[in-house]
Amino acid sequence: MQQSAREPRGRRALVAEILIVLALSFGASAIYAIIAIIDRSTRDEPISSQTARLNPVLNQRELFDLVYQVLGIAVDLVPVALVVYLLWSTARPHLGRLGIDFSRPGRDTASAVALVAIVGIPGLGVFFAGRALGLTVAIDPGGTYEYWWTVPVLILSAARAGITEEVIMVGYLFARLRDVGWGTWSIILSTAVLRGAYHLYQGVPGFVGNVAMGILFGWLYSKYGRVLPLVIAHTLIDVLVFVGYPWAFATFPALFAAG
Repeated sequence: MQQSAREPRGRRALVAEILIVLALSFGASAIYAIIAIIDRSTRDEPISSQTARLNPVLNQRELFDLVYQVLGIAVDLVPVALVVYLLWSTARPHLGRLGIDFSRPGRDTASAVALVAIVGIPGLGVFFAGRALGLTVAIDPGGTYEYWWTVPVLILSAARAGITEEVIMVGYLFARLRDVGWGTWSIILSTAVLRGAYHLYQGVPGFVGNVAMGILFGWLYSKYGRVLPLVIAHTLIDVLVFVGYPWAFATFPALFAAG
């Protein structure tokens, strides 16, 4: 009787932990994104004429802009530190429950490069289709190369996105939702929908594209149990978007600018 009395409390504690982690990370982002898309959809200005800025200038003074940018990246990584603490194992690999070990760096990188093509090219197609249909906002990922540190900070920002999203949305949530008894496809679909939800600020096509990416990443993780290829792929995709944006904007202004 004592054992059965403890089990529900343990499960409730895990559910509470999951909710706290999400409240500090992508659950909160999803709420903001849902409110943002409602706001955008109810304006007189069409969605296609609106712009979402991903890496905005935070201060007009160069030194303080740099400080705020780096500080923001560091603060956003705190939830990752939290889930590492929660799922750290005393046995090696210490981060095995998060799907992280560094035993196959070459193979993980090669897998990530393949994923960049698999995800990135269709992702651009979804973006361009959304722009053509007037359903997607113009994306301004920053990267004006105004300062010497702009590109390094954009690369750090891309790494932040890859690390936080894949470690929390895949490594952590897969582990904890399994702990509370969820099945594999319930986890894959729910985390994919959440991934899409916190990208809703881009418009409905952004939601659809990120749900598809979440399903693919979730299925790959359920099959191979490795999160590093996902982190590397996500980071590389965002580096291409953030750093390559000024060239793309100059070359194809009608596709990227608000209109």
